[in-house]
Amino acid sequence: MGDGSDWTRAVLSWRCLQRDLMMRSDCTLSLALPGRKRKMEEESGVEGSTCNGPNGTQKLGLGGERRELGLSKDHISSTEDSGSVNCVAGDKDEENRREGIRDRKTSTVSFRVNCRCSGALSRLFSPQDLSRIIGTVASRQLGWRVDLRKPDLEVNVYMSDDHCVLGIPLLRLPLANRSYMKTTGLRSTIAWAMASLSDIKPGSCVIDPMCGVGTILLEAAHEYQDAFFLGLDIDESQLVKADQNVEFSKFGDRVQLLQASSKEIPLPSCSVDVVVCDVPFGKKFGTKTDMAASLPVIVREMERVLRVGGTLVLLLSPQLSCLLKKSMTPRPVTSHTQGEGTGVGLGGDVDPSHTPSLFPSLQPLSYHRVSLGAIDALIHKYVKILTATTTLSGPHCIHTLNPCIVEPE
Repeated sequence: MGDGSDWTRAVLSWRCLQRDLMMRSDCTLSLALPGRKRKMEEESGVEGSTCNGPNGTQKLGLGGERRELGLSKDHISSTEDSGSVNCVAGDKDEENRREGIRDRKTSTVSFRVNCRCSGALSRLFSPQDLSRIIGTVASRQLGWRVDLRKPDLEVNVYMSDDHCVLGIPLLRLPLANRSYMKTTGLRSTIAWAMASLSDIKPGSCVIDPMCGVGTILLEAAHEYQDAFFLGLDIDESQLVKADQNVEFSKFGDRVQLLQASSKEIPLPSCSVDVVVCDVPFGKKFGTKTDMAASLPVIVREMERVLRVGGTLVLLLSPQLSCLLKKSMTPRPVTSHTQGEGTGVGLGGDVDPSHTPSLFPSLQPLSYHRVSLGAIDALIHKYVKILTATTTLSGPHCIHTLNPCIVEPE
């Protein structure tokens, strides 16, 4: 729990942001539908108006926004009194007034705790146990009231063996909800993070050699409007779903799909700017491939098609992550003859007493641990610093028609 003032400041910030969201929604509605909003408010007071959206009838008015965001009159009293949505007051009187009501407002909070845990911790405590422990302590130290049905706010807690993250969500809908995605695969927030790490620039050609239903490519295409994307997968059923997603998102002019094996990518060497891939673990979605044995072959193909200076971003299980890190590290040889010869590797010269890395042209940039719910995973980021020595192992295709649309000879 630490210092209780941290929780108090977090709640005050949350309320300011909630007020801002509510006021922005009201302003947008009044600009878009002034006549209809007034008419509906006259008929039903200030309970809110309805508007038919793409997902059916939605509650949009002031009262409706309060219910949707979990606000009450007490939550917005300070804003209505001051006539401002700014979190920081413009004068000392307002600041003193806020300080005066700080204890009163934070002591009346109702809350519930949602907890997730992974690693060895998850074998000792269930999420329900941890939620109960944290909720009990928060209630005692802060004077908050537990309400499991309709709380003012939720406290989300994620705990692993080495860190703990606490947060208060601003919206009722989870961030993973996407209006441009018909069939979901990888969690959308993780896919967005991978796309953000990929250093995609205007005109970049981006491929996903194991695209599945295309979640990563669609997230990237949504964020980077001036790049081109190619998804490959050996499973035809996955490509059918990916094609439906591409059509649903209306990104068909920038996202192309091709049935091919990640072990024999049908592209020329040094032909793409970014390779991004969620390597299957076999945890949530089964895989018949022995991924531990196949990983070096797959990464070598990714290394081959990636241009010098290009970025490789992979999502791996902790086990596959350790395996790849070992493959990247020069290993000592048990018996050797000292000599004058040198080799080229990540840092230039390589000690002849060590065998070189399996992927000498890939330089590690960063590793990021992420949560996939019940399990953890790691995002690896690499940059290609020199041309790989491997040769094209797949079919000899292809001439390029544009940065990412190709056809076999």
